[in-house]
Amino acid sequence: MLLKRVGLFVLPLLLLSGCQLTVLNPSGDIAAQQGDLIIYATILMLIVIVPVMVLTVFFALKYRASNKEAEYEPDWDHSVTLEVIVWSVPLAIIICLAGLTWVATHRLEPYDDLKRISVDQPIDPSVKPMEVQVVALDWKWLFIYPEYGIATVNEAAAIVDRPVEFKITSATVMNAFYIPEMAGMIYAMGGMETELNAVINAPGEFEGFSANYSGNGFSHMRFDFHALDQAGFDAWVEKVRDAPLALDQDAYVALEPQSTAHPVTYYSSVEEGIWDKILNMCAGDDDLCLNDMMMADALGGGGIEGLYNRELFRGLCAADDPQGLFDILRPDLADRRDEIIHAMLSDDTLLPSSKAQAN
Repeated sequence: MLLKRVGLFVLPLLLLSGCQLTVLNPSGDIAAQQGDLIIYATILMLIVIVPVMVLTVFFALKYRASNKEAEYEPDWDHSVTLEVIVWSVPLAIIICLAGLTWVATHRLEPYDDLKRISVDQPIDPSVKPMEVQVVALDWKWLFIYPEYGIATVNEAAAIVDRPVEFKITSATVMNAFYIPEMAGMIYAMGGMETELNAVINAPGEFEGFSANYSGNGFSHMRFDFHALDQAGFDAWVEKVRDAPLALDQDAYVALEPQSTAHPVTYYSSVEEGIWDKILNMCAGDDDLCLNDMMMADALGGGGIEGLYNRELFRGLCAADDPQGLFDILRPDLADRRDEIIHAMLSDDTLLPSSKAQAN
């Protein structure tokens, strides 16, 4: 009987011995800070949990039916001392947890630029974060590197100790982007752009995956993440640039349908503006972009007028082409167009014709 009890106690420990505990021992500074937060919070909660577990065993042994020496006080019903302990200790822990979480949540805000590379390495202001545009598809990940003009499927890479700015969206249902070695997960949502700033501090090959169930191929929605030095990353970029494929609108439309265990794919070039089309869910020829739809709604909404505006303003966003929008809305002021647009825009955003007239 004793051997069985010892076996039941040891078996879970043996099973846990195969765990790598990546979350508590990651290779990225943001993930390391998040791991520390988990440890601190766990220690604070153990201040209550451990005494409760110990006292449970103590009371069960002391007041068991066979222990005739235990004090029996049937009229006892209240103790001020116990009430103070029972309420004050958990309250103090909750206050500490709230303060710890508040500070850490603001310090680790994923949309904020990194404040450091590691504990002993500050940010170099001259180093620009590497932008990586991430698209969650069914059931694969698309990575676009606008700085290098390349794209990959189910494989990503970054330079050790260089900040990375992930811009994340979904072409389908909500998903969650997660590289445990680098940072905590963040959601990817259709028609929205979320952001994650992080850094990897050690070279290696790590795994990223989807952390939100999204259908039949969810378990295969994984990718390889390479942490490389500058030379290694440059070599990786050149390997991608040697690929025969190009990520244009047609290639993306072909990639978008559902697929399971999709192989790693390289695209040597990326069509300009493809990210905005993906983000606005209008990569197809007949799709109406979300930003155009919102503008059409603002100009008339539903009904006949809304349908008219839907076609009239298809592919035209006021922020991208104020001159074209002005020509449609106020053709009677065409002779004063440049003057009015000049007054609307700052010097940094003047149209070429307006700058010429201003000069």
